[in-house]
Amino acid sequence: MKHSALVLSVVIASVIITAAGADWSSSFLINCGSDSNVTVDGRRWTGDMLPADATNVTLTSVGFPANTSAYRGDSALAPLYSTARVFTASSNYTVKLAKADYFLRLHFYPFVVGSYSPNQSEFGVVANGLNLLSEFNVSDSILRKTSKSGNSSSDAYLVKEYYLGVDSDVLVIDFIPSKGSFGFVNAIEIIMVTSSLFKDSVPKVGGKGESNFVERSRRGMETMYRLDVGGSAIKPGMDSDLRRSWELDISYMVTANAGIAISNNTAVTYASDTDTSVAPLLVYQTARTMSNTEVLEKRFNMSWKFEVDPDFEYLIRMHFCELESTKANQRDFRIYINNRTAADNFDIFERAGGANIAYHQDYLDEVSSQINDLYIQLGPETTTGAAETDAILNGLEIFKISGHGNLAYLRKFPQTGHSTLSSSMKLKLWVGIGVGIASVAVLGAVASVFFCLHTRRREKAEGTKKRSPRWKPFSHHGSNVNMVAYARESTGTQNHNGSMTTNRTGKRFTLAEIRAATNNFDESLVIGVGGFGKVYKGEIEDGTLAAIKRAHPESQQGAAEFETEIEMLSKLRHRHLVCMTGFCEEQNEMILVYEYMANGTLRSHLFGSDLPPLTWRQRIEACIGAARGLHYLHTGADRGVIHRDVKTTNILLDENFVAKMADFGLSKTGPSLDHTHVSTAVKGSFGYLDPEYFRRQQLTEKSDVYSFGVVLFEVVCARTVINPSLPRDQINLAEWALRWQRERSLESIIDPHLKDSYSAESMIKFGEVAEKCLADEGRNRPTMGEVLWHLEYVLQLQDAWLRSNNTSDNSFSGIKEDKQSAGSIDGDARTDPKKSDEPSSSGSKC
Repeated sequence: MKHSALVLSVVIASVIITAAGADWSSSFLINCGSDSNVTVDGRRWTGDMLPADATNVTLTSVGFPANTSAYRGDSALAPLYSTARVFTASSNYTVKLAKADYFLRLHFYPFVVGSYSPNQSEFGVVANGLNLLSEFNVSDSILRKTSKSGNSSSDAYLVKEYYLGVDSDVLVIDFIPSKGSFGFVNAIEIIMVTSSLFKDSVPKVGGKGESNFVERSRRGMETMYRLDVGGSAIKPGMDSDLRRSWELDISYMVTANAGIAISNNTAVTYASDTDTSVAPLLVYQTARTMSNTEVLEKRFNMSWKFEVDPDFEYLIRMHFCELESTKANQRDFRIYINNRTAADNFDIFERAGGANIAYHQDYLDEVSSQINDLYIQLGPETTTGAAETDAILNGLEIFKISGHGNLAYLRKFPQTGHSTLSSSMKLKLWVGIGVGIASVAVLGAVASVFFCLHTRRREKAEGTKKRSPRWKPFSHHGSNVNMVAYARESTGTQNHNGSMTTNRTGKRFTLAEIRAATNNFDESLVIGVGGFGKVYKGEIEDGTLAAIKRAHPESQQGAAEFETEIEMLSKLRHRHLVCMTGFCEEQNEMILVYEYMANGTLRSHLFGSDLPPLTWRQRIEACIGAARGLHYLHTGADRGVIHRDVKTTNILLDENFVAKMADFGLSKTGPSLDHTHVSTAVKGSFGYLDPEYFRRQQLTEKSDVYSFGVVLFEVVCARTVINPSLPRDQINLAEWALRWQRERSLESIIDPHLKDSYSAESMIKFGEVAEKCLADEGRNRPTMGEVLWHLEYVLQLQDAWLRSNNTSDNSFSGIKEDKQSAGSIDGDARTDPKKSDEPSSSGSKC
């Protein structure tokens, strides 16, 4: 069916939109799903449900309007993001406009409307035949964009920006829901570009000559990134008439302290031949320069890393302004893009024609289908006689260039008349798919029959009992199961908590014993609830208190966690790991019995309960205990163990506030010697997820280090890691705290309960440790042994401050400190669990 026929068949209404007070030749601002005009950021946005009184914009297949009162982000944007237009069938906005170049911005803020959840939304967008989005899910995109730790927020919005050349007198924006799904949009912004933003020719990276660019750019580009380097975020109202947003660059830096921010807020001007619309002066008034050009023999670079779509060509625009040098040949440096030289002997003073003059340089580069990262690096030019060889950068933009009428990563052309497949080709394709599926099904059935017959014969031959279909038990005969465990050698020689040299017997409880211990699973004894199931406080046969974790019998996820928990804790014993004393496997029950941790979770002592807050020293000690447990996990076995769910609710405190790691249901054995990572599906807790693991699905020990860095900030700030009720820049604790830490102002956001009770030096060092743990790339993070060493030093600084001030601290004066306790920073004890983790009276009794 032709596109025109489809449009006619689905027309429900024609809505004529006006833009009172707006210049139709330059901008169109549409507030979707609204019947009124709203003023946002000084501009009037026109509702798409207003009565027809002009002929500039029409909407076909109106779908239905939606609204919400849940938006709690930037209050200025609330009118735009409180309404939306929802499409359950193909529809389009048709805009009558002049032939010109335009910025098209689509605004999305996902919220639930009745039975329509944005998580299930999937749609495509096509503008004048250019495929912008395919099978697009807004929530997924926000999850990837708004948090480098893999976290999303219901209050996060998304703006997709495109640069389009319109050669006709209309711009048709099609919204095409995927089959069985729906699409939506909150606002549409169309801004005419009256200036020449792009040059006729642009050099290619790697010395491949130049490319005629203007015509290609008019075919369509998507803005991937726009950064104010070394400065502050620039909001649309602070830009030119183009109303662009510029974000901070610090979160994209590979090494944050590789560059320092500088500024000149008075003397910066545009060159006489420079179009002032290229970027606002605010971009050129700030910059980032190399921190120390003498480091590593002048071989280090300032580096930024960006996630991009593979198999596209990109325009990289760099904004420069010399803010320090006063003459030519004072500062020369090199520019690298994806590890290839884009320019050498780069002298901004000479290129711009002086100091404090705005200048920009564009480059073209192709990203292959095997790469999804784009690196921008600026480094010293050591081959010249320049007085300074450090680099400087003021701003950065990255645009994805359309290829073959497509900007969407999935490369699928929705059914709006733009499809490139004929009906016969589609029929052949589906027939081929059907035949393939049928073949696989037949082969699968044959394989299943063979497997079942083979299994039955083997079980009959071995006399194997029939097992539960829900999970594979670990015990076989008798009332006990042998488990590899820690044991100190009888000779008295040191054999630390983490050794795995002897066997010990672990209790296999009967269900009757468990019921007796928990008063038949009395709900009043529930002390915790997690993804695995409920945790009860119980008293086992010898009067010992225990924590009894019971899984739901039908839980498939619980079965996997149950197996992993037994497997891991059967071979791990350490005073900073919660001890498993036994388990029960009767009547399809999955029950684990642990030592009872009298003081519960670390989180409960930070916020969300009526418990008294921990002192600063107690918090440091808790972090040291958890670090010791994790360090043992990473180093105490041949291949190590990656916890994969490090968070404050999985750090438990015993009666003496000794911290122990718990919950090993998601743990993974580390990579073998010939591998650097474990490839596995992403699992963990939002707010704590390692962004590198989230992006690549490659798990390493450094993934635990990242999560532990979030724990450190949670300990010092005493707030949840994700709080959607806060302003947008504060929702994610890791990002928010990291910004304050990088400004060396962490003390501004610490828990008020800590006021006047801590050493400023210890707090500074603590913040530095957390910052290092949260490096975007695992290779730039410390090991847990290094983290442990530094935290012990933090404790030493706090203890010295307490002594010098004659200050009382409950944990300092009330708990006996031994040589291998949390305060030790002696020699090898800093990194060797064999020396730093001797059993003590407060250790596990397992």
